[in-house]
Amino acid sequence: MGPALRERLQAISSICINCDLCEKECAFLRERGTPKEIADSYGPSALDQQVMPFECSLCGLCTAVCPVSADPCDLFLEMRKEAVRRGRGNYPEQAVLSRYEKRGTSRTFSYYGLPEGCESVFFPGCTLSGTRSQRVIQVYQRLKAGIPSLGIVLDCCTKPSHDLGKEDYFTTMFGEMRDYLVAWGVRSVLVACPSCYKVFAQYGEGLAVRSIYEMLVDDEWTGARELAATVTVHDPCAVRFAAPVLAAARKLIGRQGLTVQEMPHSGRTTLCCGEDAAGFLSRDLAQKWGRLRREEAGGRAMVTYCAGCANALSRLIPTTHLLDLLFEPEAALSGRVKVTKPPFTYWKRLRLKKWFKKHLPVAVTRERTFTAGLEQSR
Repeated sequence: MGPALRERLQAISSICINCDLCEKECAFLRERGTPKEIADSYGPSALDQQVMPFECSLCGLCTAVCPVSADPCDLFLEMRKEAVRRGRGNYPEQAVLSRYEKRGTSRTFSYYGLPEGCESVFFPGCTLSGTRSQRVIQVYQRLKAGIPSLGIVLDCCTKPSHDLGKEDYFTTMFGEMRDYLVAWGVRSVLVACPSCYKVFAQYGEGLAVRSIYEMLVDDEWTGARELAATVTVHDPCAVRFAAPVLAAARKLIGRQGLTVQEMPHSGRTTLCCGEDAAGFLSRDLAQKWGRLRREEAGGRAMVTYCAGCANALSRLIPTTHLLDLLFEPEAALSGRVKVTKPPFTYWKRLRLKKWFKKHLPVAVTRERTFTAGLEQSR
């Protein structure tokens, strides 16, 4: 057992008081036990124990509600890393997620365009670029009005590998991208995807990260409208602890003339949408999150600011993305916004790349050819 995992097991075992608060919130913990019970019984060689951490959604709700500031989510991630180190963490059910990520980092889909004097780049992320490519262009144009030298980076932050415990691969891939940007003078990254926000905030040394929603709040274009409707807000779990992002989203929604009625779980205690790596191994546990979200929505229309969450929840609840609400407010509320579905999302990403190559004057450009690990040596 690695020292990092041993340290986290000991920390959870000593600090967790078996209060059951996190168990009450989480179907995974209700099935597996309190964090202390899991830590005390964990054996890395047992096959069941190696599968167990991959059933957790890593959403962080357990950490948010813990009265003694324990971080079980961090423990389960370290358990995943241990499983990978032991050669047990590659499950066939997760292959579709890994392939999706590798396409995002490939030469075909990646594109970096850095204008002269570029210190800030827009990083829209994979899902938004495929499902709402026109929104990426519109947001870029709004941001560029205030940052004339704004660049674009179409790439994947490799959070899937991070969350699957593939530490070496993630560290190498994300580190190469981060170091490239810093070397070319980039100092800040503006992200649309909450997952990308979390990754850059945690690992983007040398790069300041801000959500585009924090930026758009300062844009007069998002000024008052009079839609006069009531909605509820789904906060992506990746930014549950990012208070400025939560506040910016609500301010933008309020400016449209909408009244926000919060669900029992919102903000810091928001629920996972169910669209995460855990769902590939334990679909039933993942679907419980979605059903609970539908119950809390209570028939109200939902607004979220994560393209992945919007995809997952729209199957259960009338859900609109915040960018759709800003750019096509009436159509968004009536469910008439066109959202691209797979496999056409890949075609849209290629079209988006072509648009930036055609319309953005740049001093530096690249398509990513770097690949970590065995594939690089081959």
